[in-house]
Amino acid sequence: MRIVVVGAGPVGIRFAEELLPLISADRVTVTVIGAETADPYNRVLIGEYAAGEVAASELTLTTAAGLPGVDLRLGARAERIDREAQRVVLGDGSTIAYDRLVLATGARPIIPALDGLHTVGPDGTGLDARLTAGVCVLRDLSDAAQVREVVERGGRVVVLGAGVLGIELAMLLADAGVTPAVAHFGPIPMPRQLDRGSASVLSSALASAGVTLVPHTRAEGVIVREDETGERRFRALVSSDAKHIEGDLLVLSCGVRARTELAENAGLRVGNGVLVDSALRSWTDERIHAIGDCAHIADPELHLHEKRVPGGPNGLVGPGWRQASWLAARITAEVTAELDAEDHAPFPEDQPGVVVLKGELVDLVSAGDVSADPFAPVPAGEDAPGIAVWADPEHGTYVKMATRGGVLTGFVAVGMPRTAAELSVLYLRGGELPADRSLLLRLDDADEVEPVSGRDATLCICNDVTVGQVEDAIDDGCGTVAEVGGCTRAGTGCGGCRARIAELVHAHAAATA
Repeated sequence: MRIVVVGAGPVGIRFAEELLPLISADRVTVTVIGAETADPYNRVLIGEYAAGEVAASELTLTTAAGLPGVDLRLGARAERIDREAQRVVLGDGSTIAYDRLVLATGARPIIPALDGLHTVGPDGTGLDARLTAGVCVLRDLSDAAQVREVVERGGRVVVLGAGVLGIELAMLLADAGVTPAVAHFGPIPMPRQLDRGSASVLSSALASAGVTLVPHTRAEGVIVREDETGERRFRALVSSDAKHIEGDLLVLSCGVRARTELAENAGLRVGNGVLVDSALRSWTDERIHAIGDCAHIADPELHLHEKRVPGGPNGLVGPGWRQASWLAARITAEVTAELDAEDHAPFPEDQPGVVVLKGELVDLVSAGDVSADPFAPVPAGEDAPGIAVWADPEHGTYVKMATRGGVLTGFVAVGMPRTAAELSVLYLRGGELPADRSLLLRLDDADEVEPVSGRDATLCICNDVTVGQVEDAIDDGCGTVAEVGGCTRAGTGCGGCRARIAELVHAHAAATA
C-alpha cells in the first residue's frame, strides 16, 4: 500500500512513526511531504523558543534518520491532488502516486484586516504571505526569529488577541524581560475558557508580572514608519477609539482556520475543516483521510445535506496525536488482515479538552463550560447545573466547578495546581465530585490529604501518560525532563506538564541522595 502524507508537523510525523513496523516489514511505503525545509519540529512550543526558554534542538520532532524507510520530502509543496489518477502534484511539477492519502495540513493563522497592514510577498514555504516588517503571527521558525530579536534587545511587543496562545506568549515575554501589551476586543482575557471571577484573578497576576492588558480594543489599523534602510516597519497599533499602542513588534494572535485549500481544489467536501467520518475518511473520497487541525469529524448520515455542519477541529495537539495513532492502527489492521476494516471500532471523538495555561507566573487550568452564574434565576422547567465556587482574589486563588447529577462537566482553577490536577482527572473520566467539595480545595493546603487518583492520574494530557508511567521511567534512570520525554513522550506536546515532571525528577533525586 502506497501511503502519502501531506504535512510534516507533529500530527503527520506521529502518523508516520506509528507505521514504521509496517514499513520495516515491506507492507507499506510512506511518503511525507513538508513545505518547510527545517527538520520536523513541534510548533506547539514555538512561543517558548521565541522567548528563549527552549533551544531549537528541543523543538525537533525527528530527522530523516529517525524515520527509517520513510520518504521524507522537506521543502516540497503539494500543489494539487489528482484524485482520478491518485497522484499528488508537487510545486516542481513532479507527482507522487498513492493508494491512501492522509491530509495533515494543519491550520493557518487568521490575519485581520487592518489599515496599513500589507503582505509583502510569499514566505519561504509558498503557503503563506509575509507581512509588513515588524508584524508576525508566530507560527513558524522565521516568526520566532523576529520575536527572539526583540527579546534579545529588550524591546516592546504588542500582542493582538487574548486567547490562550496570546496570554501564554505575553507571560513568556514578561518572564524574558520584555514589555508586553495585550490588546483584545472583549472585557476579559480567554473568554472561551474563563468566567469573570477567574479572569479577574488572572488579570491581576498578569499586571503584577508587568503584562499590560488593553481590553475593549477594536483594532483598526497599524502605524508604520520607514527605518534607516527605507523599509516600512510597524510602530503602533491603532484602535477605533484612537488608542495608540506602541511597540517594536506586533504579534497577531487572532485564531486559526483549517488549511483546506488543497482539499477544496480537489473537490472534497469541507466544513470547518476537511469533513471526515468516524473512520477519519473524507466524505467525498474514501481513499483520502484527514487528521489533526485540518480534520472536521462529523457523521455524513446526519449532516450530508446541511449547508453548515456543526463542530470542527479540536485545535489541540493531543487529540491530533490520538487521531494519528488510531488511523495508523486501522490501516495496520487492514494491511495485516487481522480484522475487516469495517469492523474496526470508530474513532472515539474527544470531549472538549483540558486547557492548561503554560507559564511560571500563574497556574491556570480550565475545561468544559464554566459560564453559568450560580445565583442566576432558573427558568421554569430547566435544571440548573450545580455550581461550587471558591475565591480568594487577594492571594490569587479561584476555583469554580460545574456538575450535572454530581458529574463534573466543567471547571476552572487558578493558583490551585493540586486541585486542578485532580479536577482534570475527574473531568476526563466523567467522574463524580465528592459530596464535600472542600475536600478538593484542601489538596493545595494539607499534605495529609491525598488525591484519589494517585499513580493512575493522567500527567501528560497530550500523550495520555500517567504519573505512574513517569515515576517508573525516573526509577529506570531518566534523570531529566527531556529523558522522561524520550522514554514516555510526556512533556513533548504542549509542554504544560514539564514543570510537574521536573518536580518528580527532583523529588526522586532528593529521596535517593
